[in-house]
Amino acid sequence: MIKAILIFNNHGKPRLSKFYQRYSEDTQQQIIRETFHLVSKRDENVCNFLEGGLLIGGSDNKLIYRHYATLYFVFCVDSSESELGILDLIQVFVETLDKCFENVCELDLIFHVDKVHNILAEMVMGGMVLETNMNEIVTQIDAQNKLEKSEGILVEKLT
Repeated sequence: MIKAILIFNNHGKPRLSKFYQRYSEDTQQQIIRETFHLVSKRDENVCNFLEGGLLIGGSDNKLIYRHYATLYFVFCVDSSESELGILDLIQVFVETLDKCFENVCELDLIFHVDKVHNILAEMVMGGMVLETNMNEIVTQIDAQNKLEKSEGILVEKLT
């Protein structure tokens, strides 16, 4: 099961955090700091998964991550998840973001956080993977965007 999905920049600033397990706000912030510290100090040429930090569950959990340009994409998972499957899920997530935002960058995650959460919700819900087909995810997001636009037009007509 996926316990958390974290995205932060090279300086440790969180750009997205989604926890699928209850933690207090303070604990969430400590998990983000600890995860950044564990992931950022690793060399680029080592494998992309490591034992989870103490706050996220220790050796029973894993941190699986990818570093793209200025962003770290980190999935905190329990031991039942496949490392390679999660790496593939990260790749699909990044490619989907890239398709939806046309060359996604850190600013897209900051200014369109609702859209990023919608994309993530199409892929993962309650810590379980729902969809890995990028074309299906993009189709659903496009349908949602069309619905939002039509509702916006309807609201404008009513006012």
